[in-house]
Amino acid sequence: MSVRIDETDRKILVELQRDASQSLDEIASRVGSSKTPVWNRIRKLKGAGVIGQQTVILDPEALGFEACFFVLIRTSEHEAEWQQQFLKALQDRPEVQEAHRLAGDIDYILKVRVKNARAYDAFYQALISEVRVHNVTALLSMEEIKSTTVLPL
Repeated sequence: MSVRIDETDRKILVELQRDASQSLDEIASRVGSSKTPVWNRIRKLKGAGVIGQQTVILDPEALGFEACFFVLIRTSEHEAEWQQQFLKALQDRPEVQEAHRLAGDIDYILKVRVKNARAYDAFYQALISEVRVHNVTALLSMEEIKSTTVLPL
């Protein structure tokens, strides 16, 4: 479904990205509209798939997940069966926060959040026991400089 997004829609989306827990009254006030038109626009944007799942962002370190690894994977396997098995292995692991298939020398990059290096090793051992990979390189993030889900509307 295609949807046209005008300036008011963009303002609503900016507000939702900033704080999705705002009331309709607060959003309407900030975008210069009233509650019912804002609700209708949000409903339209959800229906069109522009607005997806709404959730909260947790602080991983506050919950003991102090280690963030970026895992670079090279594989010599590219058959559909292997890809399905790999995808299932990633989907079954809550430690994997992001997974991307890449162009270039590296086939996949994963963002893996765990409590410590020992927990990463357990993740790694489990992954390679399920799917065959040619090479795995893990990079430990020393400091998160910027992290956002906000799109530049």
